[in-house]
Amino acid sequence: MASIFTKIIAGDLPGRFVWKDDVCVAFLSIAPLKPGHALVVPRAEVDHWLDLEPGAAAHLMEVSQKIGKAQMEVFRPVRIGMTILGLEVAHTHLHVVPISGPRDLDFDNANPNASAESMDEDAEKLRAALRGHGHAEVSG
Repeated sequence: MASIFTKIIAGDLPGRFVWKDDVCVAFLSIAPLKPGHALVVPRAEVDHWLDLEPGAAAHLMEVSQKIGKAQMEVFRPVRIGMTILGLEVAHTHLHVVPISGPRDLDFDNANPNASAESMDEDAEKLRAALRGHGHAEVSG
């Protein structure tokens, strides 16, 4: 059975995409830890990040860094945090999150009620920053 992320990538479920290329996509989390919280997800449905092909793992990190640079520009956090958990969805994904401190990466603080309007605005700001950095892979 396809993961929820595979369904989002296929367009069967909605997603606020900010990046699409042949290897991966990035879209905003539906329960963000902070505004601009993005998930970088390989198109291939690989359960554990340890099982990624090394080239794909490197590519996910490269895209995460590009997303993080855009987040830094747009949201002006202290840092950009990143975590790979894989407990909630059995499809590798990197959480890339604008943070002020370590508690900002605590999933008990996720906001499952973020407004659609604010998330749409955050996605468009990230897309604009990524375009400004010269990335043609920007989605939307």
